[in-house]
Amino acid sequence: MEYVLVIVSIVLLVYVVFFKKKKKKDYVFPNDWEKYLHKLIFYKRLTDADKVLFQQRIMKFLDEVIVEGVNVEVTDYDKVLVAVGAVIPTLAFKDWYYPNLRTVLLYPDAFNEDFQFGSQDANKVVLGVVGSGRLKDTMILSKKALHHGFENDTDKLNTAIHEFVHLIDGVDGAIDGIPKQLLSEPNALPWLKLIHKTMEDINKDKSDIRNYGGTSQAEFFAVASEYFFSRPKLMKRKHPEVYKMLEQCFNQNPAS
Repeated sequence: MEYVLVIVSIVLLVYVVFFKKKKKKDYVFPNDWEKYLHKLIFYKRLTDADKVLFQQRIMKFLDEVIVEGVNVEVTDYDKVLVAVGAVIPTLAFKDWYYPNLRTVLLYPDAFNEDFQFGSQDANKVVLGVVGSGRLKDTMILSKKALHHGFENDTDKLNTAIHEFVHLIDGVDGAIDGIPKQLLSEPNALPWLKLIHKTMEDINKDKSDIRNYGGTSQAEFFAVASEYFFSRPKLMKRKHPEVYKMLEQCFNQNPAS
C-alpha cells in the first residue's frame, strides 16, 4: 500500500511541475488611463483587439519595470508614456519582455554625459541613454523629451522609442544595429548594406533622416525606428527600402 502511495505522489508531482499550466496574470488597465492613450496616433491606428492587447502589455511592462523620478515628479501619465515607448516596437512579439531593463529614471530635462543636470553646462544635450556599468539594467530619459516624442506629430523624434530600440538591439549581447532577435539571418546582410548606403546619404546631406543616424549602425537603427513609428507614411514614401526592412523587422506596418 505504501508503495502505491509513493507512486501516486510521484505522478502528482510530475503533473504539477511539468504539465499543469500556470494561470497567466490578468492585467487590468485603469479606466482613467485610457484618456492618455486616445491622444496617441499609434494607438488610434490599432484594431479594437490590438488596443486591448496594447493596454495589457503596458500593464505587464509596468509590473516588471520600475519608473522613478530624479528631482522630478513621476505621474501616471509619465509611466504610461514610458511603457508605450517600450510596447510600440515589440507589440507584434508575444510574451516579449526586456531582460536588460529593471529601472527607468526620469530626469527633468536634458543632461550631460556624466548624467548631471540642472547646471548651465553647455554639454547638457543628452535626452536619453541606456545604462551600463553601475547603471546596468537602467535607462535614463528626459521627461521633457519623453512628452515631446508622443505629443508632437510633425517631427520624426521619439526619445523613448529610440532608447527601447537600443535595448531590443542589445538583447543578443551587442548594440550594433543588427537585432538578431528580430532580423533573421538571410536579412542581416541586405540590412547591413542598406544601412551603410543610407548612412552615406545622411552624411552627404542627401537624406531627411536626421544626422545622428549617420554616426553608427546602432544609432541608424534607433533613429530610423523613431521615423518608422512617428511618421510611417512619410518614411514609406521617401525611404521605401528602409521602411520595408523595418516592417519585416518589427512585423508591423504602421503606414497601413
